[in-house]
Amino acid sequence: MTFWLGVQILSNPQTAEQDAQEERGKKPPRLLASALGCKKECEHVAPTPNDQPWATGPREILQHAISLLDDDTDTNRRLAMILIDNAVEQMLKTYLGLPKRITGITISRKRRDEIAESFPALLDAIEEFGADKLEGIDVGSIEWYHRLRNELYHQGFGLTVARDQVEIYTELANLLFTNLFGTSLLPTPVIAEANLFSRFISLWNRLEHGLYETADAHSLTDHGRSRSVLDVVQFLQNVEIVNNYDARDIHRLRQLRNAVVHSQVDFREAITLREIERLEELEARFSGFDPSL
Repeated sequence: MTFWLGVQILSNPQTAEQDAQEERGKKPPRLLASALGCKKECEHVAPTPNDQPWATGPREILQHAISLLDDDTDTNRRLAMILIDNAVEQMLKTYLGLPKRITGITISRKRRDEIAESFPALLDAIEEFGADKLEGIDVGSIEWYHRLRNELYHQGFGLTVARDQVEIYTELANLLFTNLFGTSLLPTPVIAEANLFSRFISLWNRLEHGLYETADAHSLTDHGRSRSVLDVVQFLQNVEIVNNYDARDIHRLRQLRNAVVHSQVDFREAITLREIERLEELEARFSGFDPSL
């Protein structure tokens, strides 16, 4: 709590007054879309009836991280990256700590306390107990950004973080939030490049889900996260559901997704309409696959 208040003070000395004005209805809610490159105002995403009350904490932390980028400075980028990582950690702790009646997960109190002691333990636990919540998410990517966050936190003086990296981690955090709690956090960006990036990540998530579902319909047992998407594609090739042309494109698009997520390429240049269209073709085919045909 102390850290949270400290970041609010550092980020903008007018924050308290703005929040008070918002409460009084004199000012619209803080805009979030600028975190993805928006240059004009976008509507705030209001809570929906499907929002679970236990998701409020992680939601507020992530929203505050995004709001820091309204004033795009090196300091605010560093603080935003640290807060995004904190939001991811809180998402995992919250989900893994929910009652069995909600998640269907049984974890002893002792094991839960052990899991909560470190970020890597949380990642291991979500792979073990919540594999179905990780479709479209590379846990290794989250761990990579967590290590980047550690460098910024422990050696922050003089270090900078690229806006692209903050934007990408924001998208990953939003996808994880959506998977865990069933509701999206971010508004639709209005800048074309950011929209393509968001669309690409969303399509890949749905394609991966469709591939697993298709494999499951053909009795590929134990096809959860213990089997990689590459294993699933190979299985579908073996049963002649995926042809060599499609398999090659799926591998290529997966490599592109990983390169973008790890900031190895500039997503503004790497993600084109052609790539989006190809992903749409594949996603439509496997998301709507009918095993009876």
